[in-house]
Amino acid sequence: MLLKEIKNIFHEELDISYPKEEVDSFFGLLVEHYLGLQRFVLALQPDLVISKEEEQPLFEALAQLRLDRPVQYILGKVHFMELELKVNEHVLIPRPETEELVRWILDDFQTERPPERHVRAGSQSITILDIGTGSGCIALALGKNRPNAQVYALDVSEEALDVAQHNAIQNNVPISFFKADILKLERFSAPLDIIVSNPPYVRELEKSHMQANVTEYEPHGALFVPDNDPLLFYRQIAFFAIRNLKPGGSLYLEINQYLAQETQQLLEDQNFTDIEVRKDVFGNDRMLKGRR
Repeated sequence: MLLKEIKNIFHEELDISYPKEEVDSFFGLLVEHYLGLQRFVLALQPDLVISKEEEQPLFEALAQLRLDRPVQYILGKVHFMELELKVNEHVLIPRPETEELVRWILDDFQTERPPERHVRAGSQSITILDIGTGSGCIALALGKNRPNAQVYALDVSEEALDVAQHNAIQNNVPISFFKADILKLERFSAPLDIIVSNPPYVRELEKSHMQANVTEYEPHGALFVPDNDPLLFYRQIAFFAIRNLKPGGSLYLEINQYLAQETQQLLEDQNFTDIEVRKDVFGNDRMLKGRR
């Protein structure tokens, strides 16, 4: 069968649910993954024919896409910055907005160093804790780009930690993972220079505006918070950070765009200083930093 005919079938089946450009992206990712071909192969070989055996995984993936299963879960992987990460239904799919948060931290690394009194000869230059690590994307990207840092990461989910540990091994990035519930954790074993978190922040009332491939497949515990207490995790993380960051240490958060002012006020109430909110590439208030 002609590969372009299969692509047309993808559009016939999926254009009702997804933008045409997104369907093109799905198809390109699947062709690259299952056939080992460049995702733009049809631009060079418009009459390319593939075998029945080669067709099969493409049509199986199409059946799953029709059921709204995310293409990242179908492939079992996603690219985040320079990393290839395993993902499944136990972890959130990393978003481009989270890459922006990581790049903010990496940019600050260029100009900021921990106070000299905290650095001993032979010790790690900086200590980082990622709260609610999920796939490990934040911790791994920071550890990969700053190999001299000591990076810790926690999650309440055993299944998520299994995925994150697999990703750390596959990408050869040493991370110290441990299971903990941030809602119950008060003290960390070592003082920290940086705490970063992308905690649950989507209110239940916002669920109706979200796509089915998110609400039906991604882990609800990593996404949603009660409407009557949407800053539940931020309040505890700020409480934890003010007690465990070194003087001058920084807290970085991914935030709900609709609650930026309230989240900023929460940090002000905990006596953080130099508080800054940044927008993501889509123009939404998405990231927040405060200094102890």
